[in-house]
Amino acid sequence: MPRLLHLSDLHFGAHEPELVEAVEARVHEEKPDLVVISGDFTQRAKTEQFKEACAFLTRLKDAGQELLGVPGNHDVPLYDVLRRFLSPLTRYKRYIDDTLCPYHELDGAVVLGINTARSLTFSDGRISHEQMEFIRRTFERSRDLPRILVTHHPLFALPVGDGPELGKPVGRHELALQAIADAGVDILLAGHNHRASSHSARDLATRAGPALVIQAGTATSYRLRDEEQSFNRIDIDGDRVTLTIQRWDGTAFVSGDRQTYVQEGDHWRLANTPVEAEHAG
Repeated sequence: MPRLLHLSDLHFGAHEPELVEAVEARVHEEKPDLVVISGDFTQRAKTEQFKEACAFLTRLKDAGQELLGVPGNHDVPLYDVLRRFLSPLTRYKRYIDDTLCPYHELDGAVVLGINTARSLTFSDGRISHEQMEFIRRTFERSRDLPRILVTHHPLFALPVGDGPELGKPVGRHELALQAIADAGVDILLAGHNHRASSHSARDLATRAGPALVIQAGTATSYRLRDEEQSFNRIDIDGDRVTLTIQRWDGTAFVSGDRQTYVQEGDHWRLANTPVEAEHAG
């Protein structure tokens, strides 16, 4: 049964060192099979910020931790116009990962990351037609294992505050939703909104495939949106997924809300009976 820790929106350059240390401590304590980071490693894509992010990742790798990450829009230079359009992700590839669409096989799941960061947009993301075909081809060889897709930008319009306002979904989202349905994606992991949430894709869009949509909050940044820093622990057991939010309590990250979802056909149902809750533990 694989365990993932899902971090997002680290924003080195707008981060709290205390939170970085606490994340590392929690990773070492949880010993996940994979740490997934869904973008925005830096605040302004500056070299010194990437170096700080690189040092963080290196410490995790040196401790034997497996990692998978994708870029976010903050990892593309904002004010350096030439670099933004001519070589937007050069620093990312130098300090984080030279693969923009990484793939990782676990004992019990497969994970694919897709880059949604673009030079032509300041905060929005897009998925290209080539990437959609890449998603289909990649997951064709994943046998019957749960299929996890990681992006920085959500594929759905999700709440970004306590009011009715919804954030923008990734560009070409309707085509992207068709691609993930065709590929049989089971779990979608993303960030960008700095808010933790989970939904069955069928509850968000009628044309969506049978995916569980999991959003991560910001793990280490002081750029908050109405909730404290957090990240996700995800335990996968076939058609059953248990999501436990790791929330900052002022001194450490501690386990908070826990929800177990069961996949039934083309829908993820929230398990809430005592028997199911006991099984999830």
